[in-house]
Amino acid sequence: MAPAAASGGSTLPRGFAVFATFPDLLFIFEFDAAYHCVAALFYLSASVLEALATIGMQEGYTYKQYHENISAVVFSYVATLLYVVHAVFSLIRWKSS
Repeated sequence: MAPAAASGGSTLPRGFAVFATFPDLLFIFEFDAAYHCVAALFYLSASVLEALATIGMQEGYTYKQYHENISAVVFSYVATLLYVVHAVFSLIRWKSS
């Protein structure tokens, strides 16, 4: 594997180099890709709760409101899937650095 300077890419800061500049300091929130995994977990829990709320809709709601909730559930699962994919790629990036 070629060094980063030779390949033209940049590497993630390591050790105390994280504290060198403000942008590098922001990487602390991505260590062990924990932020993305936690965000994916929160999105999944919100999606499940939205699906349960939609299933529980019976009386007092119009047909339009029910369909709006169905579309909200679908898009929340799409957002969850995208966060999970981002978390996986963050873990891969973390492991390769």
